[in-house]
Amino acid sequence: MKLDLLAFASHPDDAELGCVGTLLAHKAQGKTVGVVDLTRGELGTRGTPETRAQESADSTRILGLDARENLGLADGFFRNDEEHQRKVIQAIRKYQPEIVLMNAIHDRHPDHGRGSQLVSEACFYAGLRQIKTQDQNGAEQQPWRPKAVYHYIQDRFITPDLVVDITPFWEKKIEAIRAFKTQFFTQDSPHSNEPATYISSPEFVRFIEARALEFGHAIGTTYGEGFTKERFLGVKNLFDLM
Repeated sequence: MKLDLLAFASHPDDAELGCVGTLLAHKAQGKTVGVVDLTRGELGTRGTPETRAQESADSTRILGLDARENLGLADGFFRNDEEHQRKVIQAIRKYQPEIVLMNAIHDRHPDHGRGSQLVSEACFYAGLRQIKTQDQNGAEQQPWRPKAVYHYIQDRFITPDLVVDITPFWEKKIEAIRAFKTQFFTQDSPHSNEPATYISSPEFVRFIEARALEFGHAIGTTYGEGFTKERFLGVKNLFDLM
């Protein structure tokens, strides 16, 4: 399936926290959207790879994504090398996205910055015809390079280069985040007896909302998601920036 917009995430729930409002905003405009998770999040203090997979499926259903898959890279130990780049290249060539979203360029969790660099370089290499990859049926894939790549902003504050208005989709974003019941606080969480973590407190979801309110305020709306660019943005019409 060809997608218009594809988000990569180092862990299941990274995309929910960082950019699903943007995916929903574009899906509402008729675009096809999807998520590729790099790892199963198996090093997480709370939950298991199996519960994380179920939570990811629940979130995918809530969001109505056109596609989602997990590459099964080693949480905490994947590297930006040829072996891992080829797996990401295969995913890029499979979905042929026009735009790719990826993790923050640097962040509190080392996997975020490393995943960001891995996907960024793979987006370039995916366009080189001398790099040969095959699909799941063994057929040779065609080169494909996204037209644009952007990095969503996660835990650490980074000044955004652009902000997307996600106000109409805020409640759906929060619903998708709360689908990860092992990771985030919910009133009826069955995992409240597990060790507390940085992201499991009620205050963490409030922080996510505060960040979205800040970005929204900056562009004259209620909620926003911020992104950084890798190259200059170009428009043919200044009114497209309004």
